[in-house]
Amino acid sequence: MGLNPSSRNLLLICASAWLRSFGIGLLGVVLGVFLYRQKFSSTAIGIVIAAGLAGAATATAFITVKADRLGRRRTLFGLSLLTAMGALPLIFHSGLGILVPAAFFGMLNGMGTDRSASFALEQAVIPGLLSDQRRTWGLAWYNVVLDSSGALGALAAGLPLLTQRVWGVDLATSYRTLFVGYLALNLLSGVVYLFLSPEVELPGRAQRSQRVEISPETKSKVARLASLFAIDSLGGGLLTDALVSYWFFRRFGIAEDKLAVLFFLVHILNALSHLGAAWLARRIGLVKTMVFTHLPSSIFLVAASVVPSARWAVVLFLLRESLVEMDVPTRQSYVAAVVRPNERTYASGVTNLTRNLAWAASSSVAGLFMQRIAFSAPLFIGGGLKIFYDILLWRAFRHVPAPEESGHP
Repeated sequence: MGLNPSSRNLLLICASAWLRSFGIGLLGVVLGVFLYRQKFSSTAIGIVIAAGLAGAATATAFITVKADRLGRRRTLFGLSLLTAMGALPLIFHSGLGILVPAAFFGMLNGMGTDRSASFALEQAVIPGLLSDQRRTWGLAWYNVVLDSSGALGALAAGLPLLTQRVWGVDLATSYRTLFVGYLALNLLSGVVYLFLSPEVELPGRAQRSQRVEISPETKSKVARLASLFAIDSLGGGLLTDALVSYWFFRRFGIAEDKLAVLFFLVHILNALSHLGAAWLARRIGLVKTMVFTHLPSSIFLVAASVVPSARWAVVLFLLRESLVEMDVPTRQSYVAAVVRPNERTYASGVTNLTRNLAWAASSSVAGLFMQRIAFSAPLFIGGGLKIFYDILLWRAFRHVPAPEESGHP
């Protein structure tokens, strides 16, 4: 017996996302260290990462207003091609003048976690393939796919150093091969999207001609959520995997092979936490799950930034990562739940756009903070901003449950 169309589309989306996230997990570990080995300064590294996030923000703005009219499948395919092209300046070891615009147009992701325009668009598609009761679990499993793949990608980031030590391969050649693999992953991810059925598209006239009308209530609700998510992302932009792995590399001398193992564990913990989030949300509600898991994770992060020992910094960082992603499927589900189905691309696009802009803004100064204030400043400030976000989110939305949560206290 074959899969029904919804299940088949979900499987294809997850397969494509798996390929994309593998490359993102890999890049999150090696990008900062690779650029440092290429004699880039901390400030320059931050600018490259910011350019990639700015490109992702621009692409997210585009999908917010155009994806439903151009076609979601076509848009996802185009985004994959652009992402693949972002590897070219890394393969050919380009200077900053080429790398920055290429990072922008290729949406080069140094975060280590998938927060791309494709990620935003998939969040609009997936809820339409599931019932309200299955929505949070479906998004949780989708994020499990992303983080488990990102974990393997992070582990693969240790290959350049491993091949140099074991087989004597030149480190520059190993990095070039790694980035060629990144390009190939994104091309294959784009091909998978071509097999999606028309069910993933917005039904009827809106996709082909007319703009989707967004209600004033939705615009107000999305604006409030987006402004809060911006605060969270200002903190997150200081904490991209590329910068955190660079922080561990410079502060404690942890090499790429050990960083690969560390970030492999990070993504495994992230993946498991998504399932825990779906289980907890069914019992206490989406907003409580978002706040009550995210707040302690930020406290762990602030503590990790000030401890003098590498061992304790790693332990606190892993504790943080076991909780920090629990707000991801719950946030995605909540945004989809509080708007109408035909408004989901708008809601997902606006909230993800705001997050990407905030990430780009703060990551652009993260390296400068490292150089001019204190090397651990991004971790401390980022954690503090996230704590502030949690408090504001609780105050603003604790009395606005998702439709399926009417029985929650």
